[in-house]
Amino acid sequence: MMDKEKLLNDKDFYKSFKNSEDLTSFFKKLHKNAVEHILESELDAHLDNQKHQKSTTGNYRNGHGNKKIKSSFGESEISIPRDREATFEPVLVPKRRNIIDGLENIIISFYAKGMSVSDIEEQIREMYNFEVSSSTISRITNAVTADVLAWQNRPLDEVYLIVWMDGIVFKVRENSKVINKTVYLAVGLNREGKKEVLGMWLGKKESSSFWMSVLTDLKARGVEDILITATDNLNGFTQTIRSIFPESKTQICVVHQIRNACKYVAWKDRKKFSADMKYIYTAPTKQAAEAALIDFAQKWEAKYAYSIQSWRNNWDELTVFFEFPIEIRKIIYTTNLIENLNGKIRKYTNNKMSFPTDEAVLKSVYLALKEATKKWTMPIHNWGIVVNQFIGLFEQRLRL
Repeated sequence: MMDKEKLLNDKDFYKSFKNSEDLTSFFKKLHKNAVEHILESELDAHLDNQKHQKSTTGNYRNGHGNKKIKSSFGESEISIPRDREATFEPVLVPKRRNIIDGLENIIISFYAKGMSVSDIEEQIREMYNFEVSSSTISRITNAVTADVLAWQNRPLDEVYLIVWMDGIVFKVRENSKVINKTVYLAVGLNREGKKEVLGMWLGKKESSSFWMSVLTDLKARGVEDILITATDNLNGFTQTIRSIFPESKTQICVVHQIRNACKYVAWKDRKKFSADMKYIYTAPTKQAAEAALIDFAQKWEAKYAYSIQSWRNNWDELTVFFEFPIEIRKIIYTTNLIENLNGKIRKYTNNKMSFPTDEAVLKSVYLALKEATKKWTMPIHNWGIVVNQFIGLFEQRLRL
């Protein structure tokens, strides 16, 4: 058998290529030959014999047919082996299909990055110098729908240390009108210290009642306990979480609170107002934070009573993070993690002004999530310290 490593390190082999066109041509021929050899092996397995051997099934080889295929190496004409009974169904190049999986993955990747069908059609033409019809591109991208359904219904772990929840709004066509709809996202920190998108759900607007159905779905898919939830300050969210996961600690995102508090502050005061407010959430303890809020209120309440009251109204949920060590505090006191994810989804879907159907938006967000989470393979920063802190606080509930 040929030593592939030896060939890859053979300088004389590389000297045989005069330019990049020679190299591309070689790869195209190599790919063509490899496909043909794999198809021959597939037929061997189907007939349960090798070429020139007597068949054990009564079925025999019956020559070859030609077929044009399209792949990331360009367009090639290949020879496909046939059997007498016409029962051979090639896996690599299925009947009535002329696009190899590698190219299908490229098309799906383009779609995930927000490119339209016509954009993908043009890009393939420019890159590979052949045509792929819009109907073929649509067929390939539509196949993602089954993947979305399977992913949305997959079983989940029984315990998550932290679950961050947020929504992202898209414009979707419904009954000849374009309306706002929210894709709800939940991201969990599992017991291996890795982040995991638990699911996505589509609703007309972000509300605590819809989040109830999201949390119910998580429970139905196997989640029995969430130690800490991190959310925005949507009215009624905390009560909704407690109704499904009664032992969960809920931290309202401090960054959301800062934005909401500043919303009604005059521009000329905003910089100083924000600087004074910082003493509240950077305090070392909850008691120190309460003292900072009193000082803050004395200075600003006469002018911006609503902003001060918003801190008081949400105080218990805003200050949950003070119950935990510094390393856990840094992870839970904002929903920045999921907001960063939302930003990446926006990057991939930005080309779409609106989506024609609910299915289209879910398909695009699913593909964007796959792209955006490719690097989520390692535990979070300081995982060794964080997991030991969680064990000390929640040993019985962790079920390690």
